[in-house]
Amino acid sequence: MNRRMAALGAAALLALAGCTGSSASSRDEATGSSAAGTSGSEQITGTLTVFAAASLTDVFTELGDQFMDDHPGLEVRFNFAGSSALATQITQGAPADVFASADEVQMAKAGDAGLAVDPAVFAENPLMLVVPADNPLGIQLPGGGGVPSLTEILDHDATMAVCAPQVPCGAAAAKVLDAAGLSAYPDTYEEDVRAVLTKVELGEVDAGLVYVSDVHAAGDKVVAFGFSESFQAINRYPISVLTAAPNPAAAQAFVDLVLSDDGQQTLRDAGFLEP
Repeated sequence: MNRRMAALGAAALLALAGCTGSSASSRDEATGSSAAGTSGSEQITGTLTVFAAASLTDVFTELGDQFMDDHPGLEVRFNFAGSSALATQITQGAPADVFASADEVQMAKAGDAGLAVDPAVFAENPLMLVVPADNPLGIQLPGGGGVPSLTEILDHDATMAVCAPQVPCGAAAAKVLDAAGLSAYPDTYEEDVRAVLTKVELGEVDAGLVYVSDVHAAGDKVVAFGFSESFQAINRYPISVLTAAPNPAAAQAFVDLVLSDDGQQTLRDAGFLEP
């Protein structure tokens, strides 16, 4: 976790990010999934193609490596992008086994097309404000303690990047900016949350709105601020085996891994909240 985050007033968000619950273990008991994500003696081989939201890049890569270690005859291939782009690719016939979206709206598009059935929510993710590591504008928290409003943190001369409105991180950004009375604030709209994070890391903008998990991934490359409006737009991440999956056995086993105790712990370690 970025050591600067706690010092910059994100205690409330960090408490959420570090909390644990019983929902993952309850799901495991109900479904019979195991930490390795397999059921019975069925052999998992071939190729598994996972379409996943850009914000899942690091944690799903880690889970994919674990999954391949558990199943030496399997190759896992990921397509990371904005969830709206992934949903469009899936509905247009792109071959994929698993879809993991950054919100339920994009998953519903696949469901409405009959391509995803009974998706399970496996994580939640709120937004944080991030600025470059050197923080050239000197953006800081106001005094008084607590979690401040976004309006109390932002200098109105700052340039801001957010995700495009059609992707989940952009829809969430629109909600929090509207709640803060800053709906006209963004200067640039990016195709996914990792593009926003990159612009901030490179100093191409003064600030950006990204997920808590992206702050974890960025480490010391950014300074992060929690703000009160973020609690009004916490995205819920669903995952589903696709009905036309070329490798349904591997797809189900990977979904089981994500929902397992081990998978949920890996997600928590990456900054995601347990649903």
